[in-house]
Amino acid sequence: MAALNQDVLVEVEEEDEDEDEEDGDVAESTEQSMNYHCFREQLPVLEELEQTIFPSYGTTSDQKNLHTAELVEFDRKPDSLFFNDGQRRIDFVLVYEDESKKENRTKKLNKKRKQRKRENYESNLISNGLELEATRSVLDEHLIFVKVHAPWEVLCTYAEVMHIKLPLQPNDLKARDSAFNWFSRLFRVDENIIKPEQEFFTAPFEKDHLSNFYIQDKDMFFNPATRSRIVYFILSRVEYEVRGNVKKFGINKLLDSGIYKAAFPLHDSCFRHKSEDPNCPSERYLLYKEWAHPRKIFKLQPLDFVRKYYGEKIGIYFAWLGFYTQMLLLAAVVGLGCFLYGCITKDNCTWSQEVCDPNIGGNIIMCPQCDRECTYWNLTITCESSKKLCMFDSFGTLVFAVFMGIWVTLFLEFWKRRQAELEYEWDTVEFLEQEEQIRPEYEARCTHIVMNEITQEEERVPYTACGKCVRMTCCTSAVFFWILLIIASVIGIIVYRLSVFLVFSSTLPRHINGTEAIQKYLTPQTATSVTASIISFIIIMILNIIYEKVAIMITDYELPRTQTDYENSLTMKMFLFQFVNYYSSCFYIAFFKGKFVGYPGDPVYWLGKYRNEECDPGGCLLELTTQLAIIVGGKSIWNNVQEVLLPWIKNLIGRCCTAARSEKVIPRWEQDYHLQPIGKLGLFYEYLEMVIQFGFVTLFVASFPLAPLLALINNLLEIRIDAWKITTQFRRMVPQKAQDIGAWQPIMQGMAILAVVTNAMIIAFTSDMIPRLVYYWSFSVPPYGNHSDYTMKGYINNTLSVFAVSDFRKESKPVPLSWFDNQTTCRYRDFRYPPGHEHQYEHNTYYWHVIAAKLAFIIVMEHIIYFVKFIISYAIPDVSKKTKSKIKREKYLTQKLLHENHIRVMKKNVGNIADKILNVTDTTFRPKSE
Repeated sequence: MAALNQDVLVEVEEEDEDEDEEDGDVAESTEQSMNYHCFREQLPVLEELEQTIFPSYGTTSDQKNLHTAELVEFDRKPDSLFFNDGQRRIDFVLVYEDESKKENRTKKLNKKRKQRKRENYESNLISNGLELEATRSVLDEHLIFVKVHAPWEVLCTYAEVMHIKLPLQPNDLKARDSAFNWFSRLFRVDENIIKPEQEFFTAPFEKDHLSNFYIQDKDMFFNPATRSRIVYFILSRVEYEVRGNVKKFGINKLLDSGIYKAAFPLHDSCFRHKSEDPNCPSERYLLYKEWAHPRKIFKLQPLDFVRKYYGEKIGIYFAWLGFYTQMLLLAAVVGLGCFLYGCITKDNCTWSQEVCDPNIGGNIIMCPQCDRECTYWNLTITCESSKKLCMFDSFGTLVFAVFMGIWVTLFLEFWKRRQAELEYEWDTVEFLEQEEQIRPEYEARCTHIVMNEITQEEERVPYTACGKCVRMTCCTSAVFFWILLIIASVIGIIVYRLSVFLVFSSTLPRHINGTEAIQKYLTPQTATSVTASIISFIIIMILNIIYEKVAIMITDYELPRTQTDYENSLTMKMFLFQFVNYYSSCFYIAFFKGKFVGYPGDPVYWLGKYRNEECDPGGCLLELTTQLAIIVGGKSIWNNVQEVLLPWIKNLIGRCCTAARSEKVIPRWEQDYHLQPIGKLGLFYEYLEMVIQFGFVTLFVASFPLAPLLALINNLLEIRIDAWKITTQFRRMVPQKAQDIGAWQPIMQGMAILAVVTNAMIIAFTSDMIPRLVYYWSFSVPPYGNHSDYTMKGYINNTLSVFAVSDFRKESKPVPLSWFDNQTTCRYRDFRYPPGHEHQYEHNTYYWHVIAAKLAFIIVMEHIIYFVKFIISYAIPDVSKKTKSKIKREKYLTQKLLHENHIRVMKKNVGNIADKILNVTDTTFRPKSE
């Protein structure tokens, strides 16, 4: 008796623990369990189907009425995708661990409870029309694989519920060959290997009009991707436990609680060789050979084939990435041309020659750039950096900045057209309105009743208006807190720059002789910039890892209604964070560093302690270029290595652990189980990586014209790495619909608008192009200059102001060194009157000319580019004429085949009934004489 009481006590404790784990489910009432019964009301009212697929059941704890999966032995066919009967296709696989032999009593009771939930869940799957078959693992006797098959009737029923579009008839519109077809054919996949997909006109499936759909083979009418999507829809909405008035449901919760270890659709073959089963198409093998293999790096992607195998959501990502990469080719060529122009003309760069000239730059002594510890320095120290700057700060940079402002508009407009074509071809035009279902996590918490303004009917929502405001306030506060944390880290980097520059400035000139070659490259500015960029990159990577988890937690708390809403909300949070994280240091260097430094006699201080940083005499553009090169290059290398190595190493460890048993014949489902899961967010991080790269390519391209070329090289690798990864290292993802690239589209449009402003301001305020042009056209000739012709000679001397050493404040005066003992003046980068002038140390005429020219340049450049962008946007329609014709043709056929035929049948039936009524009436009232 005592032992029995102890067992009961332990079981109660286990139930309490389980309740604590699933406390979020307490809000799930019987009336609103996932709107599941709303789906039943949409189905045809057929009594037999209602009993077969949607049985009415209450609490699922009654063990007597449970349906169980048939346990069978493995049939020794490793490539088979069917049940042991060879007829029923495996549409999904569930994996769980059978630990019934474990001795630990507490865990045993807990496992019994999990087993009961699993049995209830599988019984309800069978009650919903699915067919199950279980097989024990070949390598691990504790693992059980439950294979799931959806019969024809279930597929038809749920295809109608989910508004899935299916073929009506082949596309009969004549295709017009492009003038570039002959050229693109060189880069296409061989059509004899991967045959082009036949085009169909489609319509949302309706069982009542089954005969109007294009069905040649019932087994092929629903392709494997569609079958898996339907089965996953059912798995996500079937209950596994009812406790009181609380229903718990869905495969995701069972996975999270460990009741199932995995749930996934099957790959159709091994990626290294074709399947030996003649019924298997070996599409995975073809994808690896013709798409994911590194040898195909310059081949166009078989997008229709990718969409067929992985679904529209994966297909649209690779379509966008491929289109972006193709457009980068043009930008990379122009950017490379501008860079080569800078390399060719750098030897003719007059102001750089003056810096390196021992008679000009060698006689210019610069003022210290920090207090006391720093000393005077010779301008020729910056000779090498001035030569490098000539390559990036040239007329070609201006041309390229204008070009990129137009390029980004062309990219976005042509992508809209391409996306519209894919929406039609892949049947996602009206996806959001008709097909997307509510997330089970949202449905589970619908406890509040509100009135729908449109339908004027009551509906359930998870929170009131006040509750929604509280959630939004909490989430917004959390996001801003993390953004402030990033800004704090940026300030920390700035303080590091200031303090380390102080050290380098006081150390390098004292211990390095001016004749040594190392001093040409290891200047205080260069050493500070490189080390700060590396530290900034490391901090960015660390904050990324932390914030990813925080952003997911915040979005889960928000409880978005659909999966699209969830991903868009997470996208905005992640991008906002990444934007500040990656770009803040670049914005600081481009627009703040060296802009508010005062002059040697009255410097500006950070936090009242650190003297603000100054730029090189040539400006901060080279430092911005260094920062971009380190972040863009380091990010690309890190991400690609991580994407390749992590899944490969994990799978390698898994293979090593099972190497001793590798001689056994392993079924397809067990091979796939040992691959890596893709994760709940799918390719979200791939999108994020590419959009951040898009920002570097557009926002700061005026300082780094090679950015598109680096992005092009990276993307050529990225496409194949992502393809290789999902084809060889990951389990097959559940196919999902997607109409477009989601929130990434407006994000890129916003960045395109911002890019015009940032590039114009970089040219105006970060580079020295405007001061040089002002000097050339105004201050090199009378009345301001002494030269008879327009020239750049004397530019350096004209743009460096003079400061009297005697005017140093006591706390700023540098420690004297022997070779500067007799120094009475020094030079600094600014446009101010010299000492002794009636307006000494105030801004001179040159300064106001430069400011006016900078503002005028920004206004003119922005207006010209925005005007051209407007013209391009207006001239390029979002939907091509060919796509519009296809859409109209499809709507016409849908109306004709599905609706007019139905009306014609009704009219015919009504006419027959009317004829019978007339005949009866005529017979009844006929005169007796007749």
